[in-house]
Amino acid sequence: MNVDKIIWDMPKGLLNWYNFFSEGKVLFIGDKENSIKELLKEKCKEVSCTDETTSLCEAFINQNRETFDYIVVIGMAERLADPVQALSRWRGLLKSSGRLLLGMDNRLGLRYFCGDRDPFTNRNFDGIENYRRVLKEDRKNLKGRNYSKYEICTLLDLSGWTERKFYSVLPNLELPQLVYSEDYLPVEELDIRLFPMYRYPDTVFLEEEYLYKDIIKNGMFHAMANSFLIECSKDNTFENVDHVTISMDRGRENAMATIIRNNHVVEKRALYEEGKHKLQQIKENEEDLRSHGLNVLVGECNNYSYRMPYVYGETALSHLRRLAKENLVLFKEEVDKFLGFILQSSEHIEAEESEKGLGIILRKGYVDLVPLNCFYENGKYIFYDQEFYEENYPANAIILRAIEIIYAGDLEMEAILPRKYFYEKYGLNDNLEFWHRMAAEFTSKLRNQRELRSFNEKFQRNMETIHTNRQRINYSVSEYQRIFVDIFRNAEKKKILLFGSGNFTKRFLAQFQKQYEIYAIVDNNQSKWGSRLEGIEILSPQIIEDIPKEERRIIICIKNYVAIVHQLQQMGVEDYCIYDTNAEYPRKPEMIPALSKAKDSLPKKYHTGYIAGVFDLFHIGHLNMFKRAKEQCDYLIVGVVTDEGVRKYKKTEPYIPFHERIELVRTCKYVDEAVEIPLHYGGTKDAYRLYHFDCQFSGSDYKDNPDWLGEKTFLEKQGADLVFFPYTEGTSSTKIKSIIERSLL
Repeated sequence: MNVDKIIWDMPKGLLNWYNFFSEGKVLFIGDKENSIKELLKEKCKEVSCTDETTSLCEAFINQNRETFDYIVVIGMAERLADPVQALSRWRGLLKSSGRLLLGMDNRLGLRYFCGDRDPFTNRNFDGIENYRRVLKEDRKNLKGRNYSKYEICTLLDLSGWTERKFYSVLPNLELPQLVYSEDYLPVEELDIRLFPMYRYPDTVFLEEEYLYKDIIKNGMFHAMANSFLIECSKDNTFENVDHVTISMDRGRENAMATIIRNNHVVEKRALYEEGKHKLQQIKENEEDLRSHGLNVLVGECNNYSYRMPYVYGETALSHLRRLAKENLVLFKEEVDKFLGFILQSSEHIEAEESEKGLGIILRKGYVDLVPLNCFYENGKYIFYDQEFYEENYPANAIILRAIEIIYAGDLEMEAILPRKYFYEKYGLNDNLEFWHRMAAEFTSKLRNQRELRSFNEKFQRNMETIHTNRQRINYSVSEYQRIFVDIFRNAEKKKILLFGSGNFTKRFLAQFQKQYEIYAIVDNNQSKWGSRLEGIEILSPQIIEDIPKEERRIIICIKNYVAIVHQLQQMGVEDYCIYDTNAEYPRKPEMIPALSKAKDSLPKKYHTGYIAGVFDLFHIGHLNMFKRAKEQCDYLIVGVVTDEGVRKYKKTEPYIPFHERIELVRTCKYVDEAVEIPLHYGGTKDAYRLYHFDCQFSGSDYKDNPDWLGEKTFLEKQGADLVFFPYTEGTSSTKIKSIIERSLL
């Protein structure tokens, strides 16, 4: 798989669904090579390319009057000194039936309200405020500015483009996923359909996809679209398209555009030759499901497209969510009915030995047989777009996926009836982690998430970062510093009490239990009182009142901490702190001893280095890696995976037990500190937040690994490096183990 090619092709989603006249002449105005230019050359017979300056000069205009069928300008109009003049002149280059296709960002796009930075000032909210805070002398250095929809319409009016059609583009022009014409509103759940992307995700503080429901209800969807594709026509004719869903991240074989046309036809189009066979597969799947008694939209397959009738009913997802809030009994019945279709969709086959205990195995497991791909009309569930199936697939994996989609992001649903009700009813609890993993693997494989991890790390927001950013807004600077940042200030002299005994507390203990003595854990769940977590007793919150204020440090380790804060305030406790899993808390000063250097020693490239590994059957390759790392850093920390970690993540049994492996590492003269890698919090991000190293070192066999490239991107954003060393030829733990195993046969 060519990941770079997938990334290169992504912007093509903006126009690869558009019906260009194959014999048409196109003028592309842009100042660099890009994939849109490549797309136009694939679709049209003759494509001319020029920059903005040349396109506006008199000689070029006089030479090319009424020459072109299309002019395509993406992300360029915002950079023009006089956009009205440019738009007017470009109009003269088009034939009488010509069209100008403009791609422009919206300064009032929802992503900017969520915290993305303006592309021209690289600051938050400048576009929203119409750049009023940008000083006059600084404006001269800006390379452009974004406009609102109203302002774009004004520019078009002044330049003679009164016949136009706006399309709202999400999440942006560079990575389009959803396109909506100006007279069409989404009828699907964007909280599941949309995957937001940002220029600067680290400043985002809202979950954009969950805001659209109310934005749509209040008539603001198109005014607050992140970007626009504007079709300007000289003869007042336009594409007959209402909505397009594009999936460019799936690669050439699976890249599709689902087009809803205004003539009540839905067309699923393969965007590349490699995907044509998928359309026939949809038709075959449709017929197979109908033969098993399911209602499926009947479509027609021809060449590059699969056509279906438009359905006016609500989606099954909207129907079920609405029922949960209106009639809980009926909701349970309808969910049971829907999940029954999954069991009905294919023959049940006898489970192989390795599949025993996994429940019903379907000959064909249609993994998209979920409420997201189904309508509810006149009391019937009507499925559509059943593109994928897995052979010999557990029905429970699809049932779990359907339940998760029903509940995804809707906290009110969880309060009405927890999803655990259905877990228990359908016997999912025994293998819940396995079912979640299967569901995640399907999505990950389809969207190439592992291969695109480094790319997504740059443009997708991190939920922990959103959580942290929200806290900064909710408190004053001094309050935030005291409550979230200085949680360990003078903590050595106090009794530390952790409030909560869930995942946040487990993460806290994995990070800091070896640095600080934890006096107790308190929890409101009475059934936990007297039990222990990592050797620490869980007690009633009443113990807080028994400890003088000056002798205690209360750290709340709960994600949704508001109720706990209120509880503590009711108890008269104001001296609490809140643990933020995304924060970078400093290590205790004594954890890293002062470094003494010889007067004539040269400074090293890094101060603190980090290496993680199993280090089973310690050999010369490990020694060489430690030596090379120490040559580049003053202080080398080596993390060692526990025995349980080896079993969980390596799926094997270590030859040498953990306490011996870490001692071997600790005694190496190149290692300054050997540490245990926590079982559940041992990734690069966890290690960085704990040790704040300047560089992580690893073996070169991970150099092209997508997961490690994603970690590299993360570290670079923190100002740290990831360096790969070549492995020692001829020696590895795997080879040594192989020799031992052969000798024992």
